[in-house]
Amino acid sequence: MAVKTLKAAINRVRQDDSKDVPLEDLKDTALPPAVPAPPYRHAAPSGPWPWMDVNAVDFKTSPTVDIDQSWPGYPQNQFGNWTPDQVRRSQMLEKCSKNQSSAIYWMDVLHDGSFISPDIAPDMGENGHTTVVTSQREDDFWNMLQGERPKNIRVRSLFVDDLTSPVLRMLGTKYNIEPFFFTSSINWIPSRYQEAPIHGEGDRTKINTQAHYPMGDQMLVIDLLAIHMVRGVNTNTIISYHPDSAWRRTSAKHLHSLMQLVGGSVYWQKIFSKSDDPTFVFLAILWYALYAWDESFELLDNHVSELESQVLEDHALTRELHILQAHLLHYQALLHSFEVSVTFIEKTQNPAMESSVFSDEQRVESNGLMKRECENLIGEIDRLEKRRMMMSSRLKNATDLAFASVNLEDSKQTRTLTEATVKDSAAMKQVSFFRQTESVFGMNVAEINPGTLGTIPHYVETTISLTLLTVYIVVTLQTHSSFHKKNATFLQRAAWPVLLLGRILFELSAGAKNASARTVDDKV
Repeated sequence: MAVKTLKAAINRVRQDDSKDVPLEDLKDTALPPAVPAPPYRHAAPSGPWPWMDVNAVDFKTSPTVDIDQSWPGYPQNQFGNWTPDQVRRSQMLEKCSKNQSSAIYWMDVLHDGSFISPDIAPDMGENGHTTVVTSQREDDFWNMLQGERPKNIRVRSLFVDDLTSPVLRMLGTKYNIEPFFFTSSINWIPSRYQEAPIHGEGDRTKINTQAHYPMGDQMLVIDLLAIHMVRGVNTNTIISYHPDSAWRRTSAKHLHSLMQLVGGSVYWQKIFSKSDDPTFVFLAILWYALYAWDESFELLDNHVSELESQVLEDHALTRELHILQAHLLHYQALLHSFEVSVTFIEKTQNPAMESSVFSDEQRVESNGLMKRECENLIGEIDRLEKRRMMMSSRLKNATDLAFASVNLEDSKQTRTLTEATVKDSAAMKQVSFFRQTESVFGMNVAEINPGTLGTIPHYVETTISLTLLTVYIVVTLQTHSSFHKKNATFLQRAAWPVLLLGRILFELSAGAKNASARTVDDKV
C-alpha cells in the first residue's frame, strides 16, 4: 500500500541529513522536484501487460535464458513474466542505483502487544535495531533475512531508507514481493491490492497511495507512505518503503520512532490485547498520514486567511488564489485515495484469522474492532475533506470579491469617462455654433467696404443679438451649471433667464429687508 499524503515543511527545509536551508534562500532550481504524474495503468497486478510497450510487441518466441534463482535474479526468479525490458521501463532498479547504502530500522510487536526494537545485528549499524547495508555487507544482510524468527513475535516491521537495488532484490526474493509494489512506490503511483490469499493461512497486502505548494517561509510537500504486508498464521512482516527523506519527507527512522510510541498508547494496547490480527499495526501506520494532513491543513487555513485579508488591497493575488484552488482540487483526489485505502483494509480481511488457531469469538471480536477503527479513520478523513471544501469555498468567495471590486472600480472609471465625453460633446457644439457666428460677424459694412448694404448700426444690432442668443443656448444646453438647480429639467434650463432674474430680485428684496431690520435695531 502506498498513500500519498501532505507534509508541512515549516520555516526551513532539509535538502540532506546535515543541512537545513531557509526557504527564502532557495532558488527555483533548488526547490523540491515535482512529483511525477502517475501512470495508473501500471498500478495493479491485474493488468496483463505491466510496463510493456503494447505498440511494439514481439510475438516471436524468445530464446531460453538461464535465470539466477538467488536474490540477484529478482524479479525474474520469482516472476518470470517480468522481462528485462519491462524492468528497464519501470526504472525500479535504475532509480535505486544512486543510493550507496540502505538503512533498515527493525521493530517487533510481540504476542502480548508490546513493541520492541530487536537487537538483530549490532555489528551492521548504529545499534541493534538499525542495519546499514553497504555493498560490502550484502551477503551478511541476506543471511540475516534467512535467520529463524523467534516464536513470540506477532509481526516484524522493516522501515527502509535509501533503498538500493541489492536490498530491493533481497526483500523481493525473501518475501516474494510482487514487483508492482516497488514499481508503483518508486514511481509514486497510488495503488492497492491483495496478493495470493490462502484461506486459513495468509496473504500479501499492498497499498500505494504533484507539484509542491510554497507559502512564504513555509511549504507543503507531497509525501509518500508505501507499505507492504505479508500476513500468515505464524509470521507476519511489514515493509515500509520511503522514497527520499530529503526536503523533510518522512524518513524510515522517523516513522520507526513514531511507531515505537504506539506501543505505549493505552488505547492501542487494548486493541492489541483483544485481537491477534497484525493488520492493526498496519492501520496504526496510516494514522501518521492523517496527522500529516491535519497539520498541513492548519498551515493552509492560516495562509487562506492571509490571502483573504490581502486580496482587496492587491488584486494581483487573484492568480495566487487560482493556484491554491488548483492544489486543493488535487488534494481532493489524494484524500479520496486515502479513504479508498482505508476501505480496502476494512474489506480485505486477514485470511490467516480463519485458521483453526483462532476461535469464532476471536474472529468476530477482531472483525468488529477492525470495522470500528477503520470507520474512525474514515470519519477523520471525511472531516479533512469537509475542511478542504470549506477552504475551497473561502477561496472562491475571495476571488469573487476581488473581481467584484475590480468591476466596481472599472464602472467608476467608465462613468467618469462618460461624463467627460458628454462635456466634450457639449463643448464641440459650442465651438460649432461659434464658427457659425464668426461667419456672420465677418459681413461687410458700407463704412468699411463701400458698395455693401450693411451699416455699423446693423452690425452692432446683429452682434449683440447673436451674442445674447449664443449665451442663452450655451447655458441652456449645460446640464451642470451654476445657473441651474441640480437635476433641472430642459424646460427649467430653457427658462433660466427668467428664473435667474427672479432669484436676483428675490435676493435683493431679502437683502433690503435684512438691512431695514438692522436699521430698526440700531435705532432701538
